[in-house]
Amino acid sequence: MNVETTRAFLLSLPHVVETRQWGGALVYWVGDKAIGGKMCAILNPDAISGGEESVFRLVTYPTTPEHFAELVEIEGIRPAKYLARVSWVSVHRWDVFRTSEWQQELRAAHALKLAKLPPKTQKVLALPKADQKRIIAEQRKLLAAREAQKAAAKGASESRARRRTGPGS
Repeated sequence: MNVETTRAFLLSLPHVVETRQWGGALVYWVGDKAIGGKMCAILNPDAISGGEESVFRLVTYPTTPEHFAELVEIEGIRPAKYLARVSWVSVHRWDVFRTSEWQQELRAAHALKLAKLPPKTQKVLALPKADQKRIIAEQRKLLAAREAQKAAAKGASESRARRRTGPGS
C-alpha cells in the first residue's frame, strides 16, 4: 500500500468522506462530520516510508482494545498520540501489513465507527443520496451560522473588557 492506494481504498468504503485538516492530514469520516459522522482514519500524505520507519505516522486508525494490545507489539506500529486512550494506533511503515491485511484493518476501523454512529446520523445515511446531500448542506449552513454567532459574541465580549480596563491597562 501507499498513500494513493490507501486513499482510494478508504474512499471506496460506504459513506466515507475525506477532509483535509491539521496542517494537511487527510481525515476520513464515516458519515459527514456535519451530521455527526465519526473519524475512521487519518492519512498523512507527506510521510514517506520505504522499509524504514518514518518519523511521521503514515496512517492512524481505531481498533478494539484487544486488537490494540496486539498491534502495538508489531514493529512500526505505535499507540496514536492523543488517541491511544480510545485504542487508536499509528502505523509508521507501509510494510507492516500486506495489502490484504491493510484492507482488513481499515475495513474493521470503518465498521467499528459505523456501528458507533448516533441513530440520527444512521437515519440520514439510510436516505437516498440526494436527500443526504440536502440535509448535509443545511446542517453545514447551520453550523457556519453558529460559528459566526460565537465569533461575534466573543468580539463583543473582548470589546467590553477593553472598555472596562481602559487603554494601556
